[in-house]
Amino acid sequence: MKRVTYIYIGLLLLTMQGLYGQKDILIKNGTLITITDGIKENTDILLRNGKISAMGEDLAEGNAEVIDAEGLFVMPGIIDAHSHIGIDAVNEPTNPVTAEVFVGDAIDPYDIALYRALAGGVTISHAMHGSANAIGGQCETIKHRWGEWDPEAFKMEGAPRTIKFALGENPMRVHGEGKNVAPRTRMGIEQEFRRSFAAAKKYRTDRNAFASGKIKKGPDYSYRLETLADILDGDILIHCHSYRADEILMLMDVLSDFGVNKICFQHVNEGFKIAPELAEFGAMASVFSDWWAYKFEVYYSTAYNAAILTKNGVVTSINSDDAGLIRHLYHEAAKTQRYGELTDNEALRLITMNPAIQLGIEDRVGSLEVGKDADIVIFENHPLSIYATPQTTIVDGIVRFDINADNNDMRMFIDAEEALPAFYETSEEHEDKCMQGVHLHEGHSHTHSHNHSH
Repeated sequence: MKRVTYIYIGLLLLTMQGLYGQKDILIKNGTLITITDGIKENTDILLRNGKISAMGEDLAEGNAEVIDAEGLFVMPGIIDAHSHIGIDAVNEPTNPVTAEVFVGDAIDPYDIALYRALAGGVTISHAMHGSANAIGGQCETIKHRWGEWDPEAFKMEGAPRTIKFALGENPMRVHGEGKNVAPRTRMGIEQEFRRSFAAAKKYRTDRNAFASGKIKKGPDYSYRLETLADILDGDILIHCHSYRADEILMLMDVLSDFGVNKICFQHVNEGFKIAPELAEFGAMASVFSDWWAYKFEVYYSTAYNAAILTKNGVVTSINSDDAGLIRHLYHEAAKTQRYGELTDNEALRLITMNPAIQLGIEDRVGSLEVGKDADIVIFENHPLSIYATPQTTIVDGIVRFDINADNNDMRMFIDAEEALPAFYETSEEHEDKCMQGVHLHEGHSHTHSHNHSH
């Protein structure tokens, strides 16, 4: 029986690979929302070898598969700068500093949330470590190449390395309150950063001195300290879980002392209070549109946060941090037109070019430009309309979602007890998805499955 099952799965995988094969695609007569070069009516876009090959009117079809986009809107694929889908585990909560772990070591190519994200026009997500640690694990920028079986196929080649930091309640509860080890307070979290960076600085100095022959014995190898040294060298982008303005200012002071300037604050609900300071530092912000008050430290916020940050020159994105909400990021972006009166382009930048900048991949994605990756979503109705519906989502020039052609149930493995999103989305209270899988005290685990099957 097992042999039959393995053969069936193997054939199914081969079939899926065949369905998602590479071919030239010509999208004709669409309204192109380029993000960087305005709106282009009745314009064609040619996708070849995974890239945008040409844009213009009446492009020759050649051997390309034609998608008629007349009356439809074509825009760059949506990017989520904060997500936990497509990975095996979110938190490694065993130490206040776990810079040595890497979520990219355990990608789940069969997570149905990846396909559902495609159904919402999302082509890239930032698969993040959680917020149980002051300095958590390294994250992975993934392309939603649904249908591939190799976990490595989901990693975005050449995307910069990123790492998760966290401020406030989460690392305090997990370590100080849960294990009676530092940090127990917010000032303790600051010292975790300072001790870690100081240790990495000494490690780097001794390592380099040994390599150059200045000292006879170098430090014992530590991947944790190697990773922290890479942060000091500017080779890793920090993405920091944060809510309160005072803590955000604190971390910017710490980073200044150690010469680090590459950071994107995540959640940053009180960012509106310190928007000029964030802009001056060069810090970026990835926020919720209107989530707050789900725990004490995030009691105070405003739906105008994204607009205020944007108007103050902070590179801002709107993220999901949720396997359900990721399918509606275009609606989340639209809220900034009700709260802040952002223009269409400003609102759409929050889910395209700006998160691309925050992940260091803006030269490849985030806008419709010749030479960029062919990551595209086609909408019926304007993407900021409440009636917007993604029709086709393309990743690297391959159609990964087609509303008209796909099966009603695209799960690889069917769980008869899985709660489908339509039944729980309206009743479920928001909780901190960054704490998924963390055991806070005996008998209770703060967990939130990224496919909502538990």
